[in-house]
Amino acid sequence: MNPAPVPADSPVKAVGDHARRYAATRGADGHDWNGAPVLLLSVTGRRTGTWHRTPLIYGRPAGDDYIVVASALGAPGNPAWYLNLTASPGVTLHVRDAVFPALARTITGPGRQALWDLMAGIWPPYMDYQAGTTRLIPVVALTRP
Repeated sequence: MNPAPVPADSPVKAVGDHARRYAATRGADGHDWNGAPVLLLSVTGRRTGTWHRTPLIYGRPAGDDYIVVASALGAPGNPAWYLNLTASPGVTLHVRDAVFPALARTITGPGRQALWDLMAGIWPPYMDYQAGTTRLIPVVALTRP
C-alpha cells in the first residue's frame, strides 16, 4: 500500500501551520478555532495535480453533509481550493480524527439561503465578506459517498 501523498499547505504561514497542527494532532489542536469548528479539505490541483490541503470552517445541517463557504475573505475571485474542487469534486476531509472521501457540490437555488444562514450563524464575518464583494460567495456541500 502506498502512503498518502504529502499535501501542499498554504504558503500563508498561519494557515499552513494550522493545517499541519491539525493533521499532526488528529484534530485535537485546530478543530476548534476562534469558536468555530474547522475541518481540513484536501483537493487535487486543477493545473498541477498536486494535493492541496486547507483548513475551513464548517457547519452540519440535518443529514450527513459538511457545509463550507468559499469566501476568500470577500476577495473579488473565488479561492483556489474552490476552483480546484469544481474541476475535480472528489475530495478528502479530515474532521477531528476521521479522514474520509467526499464529493463536493455547489449549492444553488432555494436551498442555498438556509445553508448560508447556518454558516453566517457560525461565522458572522461571512456577512461582511459578502457585503464587500460583487460575486455571490459559493456555499459547498461535502457529502460522503
